[in-house]
Amino acid sequence: MLGEPAKHISERALTVWKIRGIITSGLSLLIYVTISVVIFIFHWPKWIIIPLVLLWIVETYFIIFFNPKLRWKIWRYEVREQEIEIQHGLWIVTKTLVPMIRVQHVDTTQGPLLKKYHLASVKISTAATVHEIPALEDVEAEELRHVISNLARVADEDV
Repeated sequence: MLGEPAKHISERALTVWKIRGIITSGLSLLIYVTISVVIFIFHWPKWIIIPLVLLWIVETYFIIFFNPKLRWKIWRYEVREQEIEIQHGLWIVTKTLVPMIRVQHVDTTQGPLLKKYHLASVKISTAATVHEIPALEDVEAEELRHVISNLARVADEDV
């Protein structure tokens, strides 16, 4: 057995994931406020609001502080001559080996948040699916795209 992949994604992913958590938390706050207004309009028991507030606080802590750190620690990848290994997941750990011979093309993508923090994701396409390595440094993502592309071309020529 090979063990865990050696490379981590960028630490700046933490900031991006925290910002996404803040946005998600704000949206869930709107939902909880709407539910609270409905409770007042229909004269339902007011005590229901207390569990909603507690639920929002726990949810906010989890998605802004706890989840990004844990997600960053778990995400790993490694590119070898014959394969790409990707590992992620907390409760269900997914370890994926993508043979170079199966790689059809490699893309880098950047949304507004990733672009602001000079990060990019690498997407590796095979005939069956697309595998993603998220939040790498711009330069590292571009280099990785070229390395995988070259290795896939060599693997294809060997067949």
